[in-house]
Amino acid sequence: MEKTKLTAKDFSSGLPVKWCPGCGDFAILNMLQKTMANMGLPLEQYAVISGIGCSSRFPYYVSTYGFHSIHGRALAVASGVKLSKPELAVWVITGDGDGMSIGGNHLIHTIRRNIGLKIVLFNNRIYGLTKGQCSPTTLQGSKTKTTPLGAIDYPFDPTRFAIGLDCTFVARGIDNDIAGTSAIFERAAKHTGTAFVEVLQKCVPFTDKEFDSLKDPATKEDLLLRVEHGKPLVFGKDKNKGISFRNMRAEIVEFKAGAVPAEVAVYDETNADMAYLVSGLSHPEFPTPIGVLKAIRKPAYEEMYYDQVKAVGNTKEQELEALLAGPDAWEMK
Repeated sequence: MEKTKLTAKDFSSGLPVKWCPGCGDFAILNMLQKTMANMGLPLEQYAVISGIGCSSRFPYYVSTYGFHSIHGRALAVASGVKLSKPELAVWVITGDGDGMSIGGNHLIHTIRRNIGLKIVLFNNRIYGLTKGQCSPTTLQGSKTKTTPLGAIDYPFDPTRFAIGLDCTFVARGIDNDIAGTSAIFERAAKHTGTAFVEVLQKCVPFTDKEFDSLKDPATKEDLLLRVEHGKPLVFGKDKNKGISFRNMRAEIVEFKAGAVPAEVAVYDETNADMAYLVSGLSHPEFPTPIGVLKAIRKPAYEEMYYDQVKAVGNTKEQELEALLAGPDAWEMK
């Protein structure tokens, strides 16, 4: 099948983009438009589904099919779209509040079923649209509109959450890392089954400085661990630090630049145990891992669903009349 030649501009709806100046959502929008163009699918082969929140305005800004659903229900709507039209590339745009609070139960069961959805969770660690309330990913101690003395809840780590649920594709990117996050989106687009991508992104009014240390050229290489399949877990401005595992616990190993010792772990994105261990690395003790942390292949829900429908369609015993006349039916008088 010949690919359709489109550009990122073809995926722009032309509507005014109503996000705050400087918001990380702009970069994510641009990266996803380029990703969709690079896939070579026509516009009508996409569906973009969202819930409620700043990120969930997304369907208005892409010239594809879309649905702006209600708070926390994007995955329920998207599951219906994918099962009714499995040939569509269905992207779900959600946020840390929409996806992990009111929509958390849908997220759990979407991942459990391995439905072929591409889930992009914009994580700014705050409720931005409703003006600065604490979200499920807000860090402890953060002062928000609903935690004026500092948050005491333990926060979710979306990436670790998805890996813990055995999601078949899990990745984390950052809004200003155009090359790295774009590469993640392209791999997610090609994945069969549920693809979950967390993107750390700034909210100018409420969490403007939240990820500055991970973006500052002076500090980011010491604070980020760029995970790549088949490569050692090395980080640092001079690439002189690495991650090793001893008794299922991570340790930082320092060495002379260019001489990576054997004890530094070589990353395997198909190893669920390693993915879970690495996903738990966090400040201040460890660098923040970014990249594709897990990618495995197992049958997607829609594949099994249509195989079953096909089999049932060829089995006379499963016809409605036979079911109603069977021993499991009774008449009410």
